[in-house]
Amino acid sequence: MVLLSLTASHRELDLDALERLSSGSHSVGREVVGSCRPVQGAVVISTCNRFELYLDVDAPLDGDAVRHATHHVADLVAASSGVTTDTAAGSFTVRTGSEVAQHLFGVAAGLDSMVVGEREIAGQVKRALVTARDDGTTSKTLELLFQTASRTSKRVGHHTTLGGVGRSLVALGLDLAGETLPPYPGTRAVIIGTGAYAGASVAALRARGCHDVRVYSRSGRAADFAASHDVEAVATDLEALVEALEDADVVVSCSGARGRALDLPGVDAPEASLAYVLDAAAVARARERAAARAEEAPEPPALVILDLALHRDVDPRVADVEGVLLYDLSTLKANAPATDHAELDRARDLVADAAVRFEETRLGRAADAAVVELFDEAERQVEHEVAVESARLVEELAPFGQSPTEADLEGIARTVRRRVHTELHGRIVAVRATALADARAAEAAVVAGAEQTLRASRATHPSRA
Repeated sequence: MVLLSLTASHRELDLDALERLSSGSHSVGREVVGSCRPVQGAVVISTCNRFELYLDVDAPLDGDAVRHATHHVADLVAASSGVTTDTAAGSFTVRTGSEVAQHLFGVAAGLDSMVVGEREIAGQVKRALVTARDDGTTSKTLELLFQTASRTSKRVGHHTTLGGVGRSLVALGLDLAGETLPPYPGTRAVIIGTGAYAGASVAALRARGCHDVRVYSRSGRAADFAASHDVEAVATDLEALVEALEDADVVVSCSGARGRALDLPGVDAPEASLAYVLDAAAVARARERAAARAEEAPEPPALVILDLALHRDVDPRVADVEGVLLYDLSTLKANAPATDHAELDRARDLVADAAVRFEETRLGRAADAAVVELFDEAERQVEHEVAVESARLVEELAPFGQSPTEADLEGIARTVRRRVHTELHGRIVAVRATALADARAAEAAVVAGAEQTLRASRATHPSRA
């Protein structure tokens, strides 16, 4: 088995290109496992600033299966997103072998995020594995990879200050919004969406003293979310959303519904939503009504809208509505805070150590059979030597009309076993080292084959932008 990852994020692509590439991400994992025989498992991470596929490939040593899987995934991504196969292939960074774990562990620890050290990504990595389990696309190796990534994320959080300073996209957005808003204890907020970011938004608003929070979801899940988070639900129709916006000071939109498959009544298969969750006309109506209600003030206070969805919940033309400030992911990326280099280096060292241990564990499975054989051989040797020593003691005691006691025989067995196992330790170390070296060499042969695909992709798409 060989680990293979195809990754694209805000570091390699602009967000518009990333949005196009990931528009069909919800189905890629199932499709690649179902249609590409060498792929034994797949986990997909799709967030507001990354689209990554992790594959467990049953590959022969010539690397053809890895190259086939790489091209096949590019075809599937192209078909689901509408980009060309060449564009899809050139947009991904391809990693194999030990580089896969190194990258994922860094991602889970927040080291590759827009806001370095943010903690939401750790939950997103966990949920990606849960989704793969639900879809039946995970594997033993991917389970080990992603569970180790989660443990590494916790370790980085415990041993560095990166995770303890409230870093997150939500926090960054609210900090930017706070420069324009009245003090948060007096603000009124509307959250669009009911996912993990919505929950994080409620917590972040409350931490700043804002308790007037309403939630809207056109999926109909707002009532359940409101009940579990002690906020007010807005009805699912657009007019109810417009009314909520009339007296709102800040809107956090994080539904990600645009471009995502929706189960619609009377439709056999899920369809993708192409409409913006919040369009310019709705915001303009809300602002007009707010202005009409502001009898004493010449104009209502500014409305700040944070669009945290990769596929843009909010129509960009909302920014043209008078009295509205729209902050999207590009704005947040440009305002991401600097990171303490010493802490970042410490976190990277923890990630590197975890990746090395993971590879030793994974490749060590190749040594298990050899080690088990050594133990079996040692047991056969113990049985033989105990039998020989016991027979010798019987002969020595026979002239005196005596025979060995049970304690005598147990003592012989303990002595022989202790000596054989002491001698065995050095052999186990040597055999394990040889097996690990052979496993690394075998994987390196596959990686070398996959690198041909990577070099060709880079030559065709040198910028990958």
